[in-house]
Amino acid sequence: MKKVNVYVTLRESVLDPQGVAVKGGLEHLGFAGVESVRIGKVIELRVADDTTEDMVKEMCEKLLVNTVIENYEIEMGVLA
Repeated sequence: MKKVNVYVTLRESVLDPQGVAVKGGLEHLGFAGVESVRIGKVIELRVADDTTEDMVKEMCEKLLVNTVIENYEIEMGVLA
């Protein structure tokens, strides 16, 4: 089995209201040095050993990621 992490973030051109709210909360708590906050997500998959990065990319493009507004990075590893 392989472990795959897909890191999904909003494109820079897309407003991130959740990030804006978190930034405001941090400022309210006295953390004034934070310039910006962007919120993303991690999708963790367990896949068969013969699963390729191209196959995972296809999963992302077809279902896991909204490629109109989101970017993604794939990290593949072997389960211990």
